[in-house]
Amino acid sequence: MRELLILGGGTAGTMMANKLVRALPDGWRITVVDRDDRHVYQPGLLLLPFGTYTARELARPRGGLLDPDVRYIVSGIHRIVPDERRVVLDDDTILRYELLILATGAHLHPERTEGMLGPGWRRDVFDFYTLEGSEALGARLDAWGGGRVVVNLVDMPIKCPVAPLEFAFLADAFFEERGVRGKTEIVYATPLDGAFTKPVASATLGGMLEARGIELATEFAAESVDGDAGVLRSYDGRELPFDLLVTVPLHGGSPAVVRSGLGDPAGFVPTDRHTLLSRDQDRIFVLGDATDLPLSKAGAVAHFQGDVLLANVLRWIEDRPLLPGFDGHANCFIETGHGKAMLIDFNYETEPLPGRFPLPGIGPFTLLEESHTNHLGKLAFRWVYWNVLVKGQELPMDARMSMAGKWR
Repeated sequence: MRELLILGGGTAGTMMANKLVRALPDGWRITVVDRDDRHVYQPGLLLLPFGTYTARELARPRGGLLDPDVRYIVSGIHRIVPDERRVVLDDDTILRYELLILATGAHLHPERTEGMLGPGWRRDVFDFYTLEGSEALGARLDAWGGGRVVVNLVDMPIKCPVAPLEFAFLADAFFEERGVRGKTEIVYATPLDGAFTKPVASATLGGMLEARGIELATEFAAESVDGDAGVLRSYDGRELPFDLLVTVPLHGGSPAVVRSGLGDPAGFVPTDRHTLLSRDQDRIFVLGDATDLPLSKAGAVAHFQGDVLLANVLRWIEDRPLLPGFDGHANCFIETGHGKAMLIDFNYETEPLPGRFPLPGIGPFTLLEESHTNHLGKLAFRWVYWNVLVKGQELPMDARMSMAGKWR
């Protein structure tokens, strides 16, 4: 039996296992390893603090999402030894493989910012990138009567780069609906030189922040948090006082990847940007947030990568040349509050542009423009996620980005 081993049972790993189990030739077995049996619908964490979802609606057992023919092991991963084609689990169990897919994701590191986990953590300082953090933040918002809110991403890359902006927009709407917006200041602090990484989208989103009375603090590289004093400090000496700090902590790759010497300084795996093969190992493919690729770490990206990776795994097995088929395609809805959202669609070479998606001239979704339809699309995606995307089923979207329906 030839073993295809997938490390990570999140969006990317689960989706890929379910795609491959139906496509691999006879004589292959798929094994998925993850440290726990809780699969969280991460896009929902943004909406949980505002009452759109409950924690129970956002989590399911990982094993129940995998095809019955996929072997699933719940264990931490200690080390990968590529020269010997083996993986050592936390209990010293050794798994051997013919082919390895790293879908080990991105991990939060609040401990790497001085003081973030000190006094004030989960009292006045919150993240919303974990189920526990998002739920605790919701309780804090329910009791909010006014004050100064700072929304900060410590540094890039992060999962879903637009999520901190979405939080600022949703908070603005939430406080307005609660009648406390006039008593609340909102500051959006980012290490970038604008609201977003892409110029056209950055100008649009920056204008929306300004229109909503949200202060934009750019090139703010967070150095430390003083929870007792309620101050966020940057490396250049600037200080942002807060009554509530909503932070997106530093992200890094899997500790197992770091221990194995397979990652870059941040722990992400050097990956060929078009074939998704590791740049250093010829039996390792990389998928989703685990890569070092210059693109969004988001479920949609993993989906588009998955179509390319499926073809390349089969070509690898057949000893055929790999296809350079992935073009960096990414898209995501951006919640903007009051039942509206935007949609952006882009790739390595093309930044988000206005237009209609997915049907040119028809939509129904608008690009770089707010609409209620986009908001409904964001909410509908939860059903698509659980029933189509992670099941490895086909979605009616090409893996490669199309310029149809877009205008400059």
